[in-house]
Amino acid sequence: MTIDLTRRILLQLAGATSLAMAAAGAARAEGNAQGGGPTYASRTPMRVGSVTLRVKNLDKVADYYRDVIGLTVIERSGAAARLGTAGVTLLVLEARPDAAIEPRTAAGLYHTAFLMPTRKDLARWLVAAASHRVPLSGFADHLVSESVYLDDPEGNGIEVYADRDPSQWQWSEGSVKMATDELNIPDLLSLTNPRVPDYAKAPDGMRIGHMHLRVGDLAQAERFYHGTIGLDPTRKRNGAAFLSSGRYHHHLGMNVWQSQGAGERDDQSTGLAWFSLVMAKQELLAAQEERLRKGGVKVTTIADGVEAIDPWGTRVRLLRV
Repeated sequence: MTIDLTRRILLQLAGATSLAMAAAGAARAEGNAQGGGPTYASRTPMRVGSVTLRVKNLDKVADYYRDVIGLTVIERSGAAARLGTAGVTLLVLEARPDAAIEPRTAAGLYHTAFLMPTRKDLARWLVAAASHRVPLSGFADHLVSESVYLDDPEGNGIEVYADRDPSQWQWSEGSVKMATDELNIPDLLSLTNPRVPDYAKAPDGMRIGHMHLRVGDLAQAERFYHGTIGLDPTRKRNGAAFLSSGRYHHHLGMNVWQSQGAGERDDQSTGLAWFSLVMAKQELLAAQEERLRKGGVKVTTIADGVEAIDPWGTRVRLLRV
């Protein structure tokens, strides 16, 4: 498979005839928001730990994350599956065979973003995706990162990306510069052999770099995730806001593009059940818990931390790791 053929296949998989069209697809997936290494993302005071999704067809969805993303099935039963890399749990799937599919106009998950350790890992994964004809919804260069978008079998959004070195990120008055430009596919694929797919499983260093949520009201979401949870704003535009810990470009994205005015989520539907923000320091966790309680948020004590619920019913777990 030549680079040109791979590029052509990738464009077909993204339903595009040009890189500009593929970038437009990514812009729709990221909302023109504009989007960073696992080592940097994991060194921040808080970072995303794992995600739990409610799914109708457990086997089909678990197989997808195993075969397409390359996650290892750590534990599996008729009721749930736990997947990750190198023994680290990144994704838990809960079987809800009778659940309705959560509509895209509801608050909830926009996408889970899997962060590759290196740009070469992203290239290797992209070759494998092309060779297996995995449908893609777009790919783009976000300046701080390079991203590919797709959906799992039940419509849960996924981003697979690699960060540029943080020294290349451009900050101005607390806002990081991002864009949705054309992804330089030939340059990316030059890092690997596009004729020989060699991505058998996710690299050990893959982590969830960020979460992107649909919310019903942006100001209300900012009050909760910034004012109460304590993530710092890094960018805001076009009905979306981005927040992070430790000057990462974003650990959390939020938008109202499809969900403006959405009410409380139906926890009997499929979709995001909860995600975790983890921290290494006990004193930070204690401070976060105090901040939540002072903010009037209902807090539930769980193993290794606490759980809070955002204004639309999405559960956020703050955990010591």
